[in-house]
Amino acid sequence: MEKVADFTWCPDLSPGYLLTKRRGLARERKNKWIFKLSHDERFDRLVKMCAKRLGTGTTLDVFRQLGRETGVKEFNALIKMSIQKARTTNNEYIAIEELSKAFHLLENMKECGFKLEEETYQPLLRYVIDMGMVKEFQLFSDVVRAECSVSRLGYYEMLLWIRVEDEEMIRDICEYITVEDGQDTAAMRENYLLALCESDLKIQITDVLKNIDITMLSSAKSIASVFQSLGRLQLESLAENLFLDLRAQDFDEDDISGFIADYAVSIPNLAVEDIISKFKSLHDLLEVLHSSSSYEKLIMYCCDLGKVDVALDLVDNMCEAGFTLSTRMLQSILHICEETYEHILVYRIYSIIQRFHLKLNGEICRCLVNFCVRVKDFKGAYKMVDDLEKMNFKPTTAMYNAIMAGYFREKNISGALRVLKHMQDANLNPDVQTFSYLISNCETEEDIIKYREEMEQYKIPLAKPIFMALINSYAACGKLDMAKQVILDPNIPAKSLNEIKSVLVSALASHGQLSEALLVYEEINKAGYNLEPKAVISLIEEFTKFKGELDGMLMLLTELSDLDYWVDGCFRVIIYCIHNKHLSSAIDLFKKLKDKFESDELVLEVLFDEVFAAIATSESSNLQIGLDLLWAVKNELGLVPSRQCLDFLLSACTNAGDLSNARLIWREYEVAGFPYNVLSYLRMYQALLASGDYRSANFMLSKIPKDDSEVSAIIKACQETYSGLSSVAKMKTKVTKKKEKREA
Repeated sequence: MEKVADFTWCPDLSPGYLLTKRRGLARERKNKWIFKLSHDERFDRLVKMCAKRLGTGTTLDVFRQLGRETGVKEFNALIKMSIQKARTTNNEYIAIEELSKAFHLLENMKECGFKLEEETYQPLLRYVIDMGMVKEFQLFSDVVRAECSVSRLGYYEMLLWIRVEDEEMIRDICEYITVEDGQDTAAMRENYLLALCESDLKIQITDVLKNIDITMLSSAKSIASVFQSLGRLQLESLAENLFLDLRAQDFDEDDISGFIADYAVSIPNLAVEDIISKFKSLHDLLEVLHSSSSYEKLIMYCCDLGKVDVALDLVDNMCEAGFTLSTRMLQSILHICEETYEHILVYRIYSIIQRFHLKLNGEICRCLVNFCVRVKDFKGAYKMVDDLEKMNFKPTTAMYNAIMAGYFREKNISGALRVLKHMQDANLNPDVQTFSYLISNCETEEDIIKYREEMEQYKIPLAKPIFMALINSYAACGKLDMAKQVILDPNIPAKSLNEIKSVLVSALASHGQLSEALLVYEEINKAGYNLEPKAVISLIEEFTKFKGELDGMLMLLTELSDLDYWVDGCFRVIIYCIHNKHLSSAIDLFKKLKDKFESDELVLEVLFDEVFAAIATSESSNLQIGLDLLWAVKNELGLVPSRQCLDFLLSACTNAGDLSNARLIWREYEVAGFPYNVLSYLRMYQALLASGDYRSANFMLSKIPKDDSEVSAIIKACQETYSGLSSVAKMKTKVTKKKEKREA
């Protein structure tokens, strides 16, 4: 036990996750969406670390020795850990062992006198249901049943019978729901129904709902679940009948309007415009008015799909109907605009705010100003600050920071520095973010010193953004030794050290100091932390400059858990494989892409197209590996190459002057089922010219319609480009014929 207590713990825990990591967004947006772990999340991570290194039993002993009482929170975290291990392992014995640990933890909780709430037993029951373990489910249920509401277990029981397809039990429970009408069994029947509504059993759901009164359900949330199921299963007639029943019983109109929204947005494969039409037609049918909550559900649905323009149409309708859009909803709309890069909608959003006098907060105002900056309307950004002040919303430092960041992105240093003057005129002091922008864009060490002195004058403490800015600015000034000294500052909070070290790794790697960057990376690993994704990408990018570094890049790729960054890194490694002729590794990465995006063929197609686009614009020597990848996509991955993929390979054949492979790709259009179009004819025409087959080129030219001026311009450009080759070819032909005549 003494050895366990003396175990070397990691001194600090990583404090945050990036909720939004899309590349190309500015630093201030990234900072906005970094949220610190709550106390509960930090604790869960600590328990997870302990359990991973020591095991669940020893972890409990450690907590006892440290004088910490083992409570519900500790037990819940350890149970989750065991179930997670059981889910991720491919070893049946390990899974059973982890399940056994979870069972004993439940028993320990009972012995300690704790009540078993759903948060505790839900992970276990979900796991045994997913695995179809009927006996194990009954065992766990017996332990839980003595401590919790029996009715809630009915929900999980129904999920189990649906999972194992036990038709007899499902039929018996459906009959129980419809026949039994005792008040003491109402909760049990409702939980059975809620589980049934999560399934795809259309017939059973229809039979049950035709024979019960859904107004007897305990909450509007339960009724909403019913209508969501009807929408998902497209049971339109039944849904309309239930809506009419609610209307006939004088059910609350606002709730009915909300149920209509729940139903409409759950209908699959329906365009947003059609969903809104269905929403309106049902209101007309039932003669009920739209409610604020139903509008908000539709607006959020549109936002989730990135249909911000449609969402704003609904906001207009909502406000014209006399409802007020909440600040929470307005922030959600602005967030989606940022996600989808639709900053230009700022003018429409601002117009709505002015017309309907919507409430604002600091974050909304910052977003509005930032969006003006994003569309490079700096004059409009300043005007918006002035307008907001007239609306009794005082300017904030964050607003001016957004303008400053925009000027720095445009490399307009004088414009960025003028922002400080505007801040002074508004009686605002710069903050940590202001100085992080200023320091990040310093061109000399003297400027860095100047801003650090100004920070002291404003009594602004050193914080994580400042340390990161110092590293980047020193590196940009060529003072890499100074950049390395930053992480030694005793003022760096322990919880921020890993992120700051990751910035150093990125700075060193991007400035050619790969060996130094790897040393810092090794320090981070030894401390038990992971390198930040951006730093991993920087290392991968630096590795691509050297031959023989494939293993290192593949290892780094495993460190990326965020999908966006993983795709970015994977693409870089694939391009490296192409340039260095590592065919098998490129195919393996293609397979991993397929595994990750198997449910989204469109995204997968776009990613593959990007790879073939890179081949088309690279050296002609890469054509063969491009062709090999094409056959791998067809034969090993079982996918049909896209038209764009074939277009890019045909262009690569043109660059290489490879006629035989151009003809091979040309036939692939037909094999893949793609009809030849103007663009494909043009590409093949160019390939034939480039390879010197002018007779076939003229035949291909006859198939191209020339009534489009752009097409004619492309044809002319091709002829001018390859006319030199044509004259050389004709000269060689004449010389050859003369030689033949002389010999004759």
